Amino acid sequence: MSDAGSEEFDEEQGSLGEYEGDRNEAGERHGKGRAVLPKGDTYQGAYETGKRCGQGTYKFKKGARYIGEWYMNLKHGEGVFYYPDGSKYEGSWVDDQRQGHGVYTYPNGDTYDGEWLHHQRHGQGTYTHHETGSQYMGTWVMGKMASTGQLIHLNHRYQGNFVNNNPSGPGKYVFDIGCEQHGEYFQLEPDREAEEDETLITTFLKWKPKAVTGLSV
Repeated sequence: MSDAGSEEFDEEQGSLGEYEGDRNEAGERHGKGRAVLPKGDTYQGAYETGKRCGQGTYKFKKGARYIGEWYMNLKHGEGVFYYPDGSKYEGSWVDDQRQGHGVYTYPNGDTYDGEWLHHQRHGQGTYTHHETGSQYMGTWVMGKMASTGQLIHLNHRYQGNFVNNNPSGPGKYVFDIGCEQHGEYFQLEPDREAEEDETLITTFLKWKPKAVTGLSV
């Protein structure tokens, strides 16, 4: 996920650059206008008492672009941010951060459609892998799969709890052929050599099946 160019605005460097547009009696930018900022960024849209406020488009010299609502110079409301790496976020912003409901499209075509908090996937949402069509639908906590959710694949799905992006504890596989396999996921402890060098630590999961049943109602 890219946030390049989403936080640094030229005005924060101490110069407002060149401006053409409406002003109020105090000489402040107020109404519709266009600004060319010192580092080459541009903004065209609404101002209130010298601040970007209302609908406007901010284009970054490095290629990023935001089209949407502003409040007190911050992205706030509904808007679309196009990132230099080809990714895109379309949805709600609060105080310059992705927050509320929004859809993020990644450079490889993957998408996340759901809730956000402080730039992180947080709440209910669906992540879809473009290449395989597999999905995770469920709860997210600060960018990671957590609590209840389900992994959906071509001919089966897994339903259960997740911790730190991995299934954990009791759950079940539901197969399209009309049966379910119930069981539990365990996280295996890393070996001592891996513990000595944290860069080598890998999470290993073990599925322990317990019963096969018909489909639950």
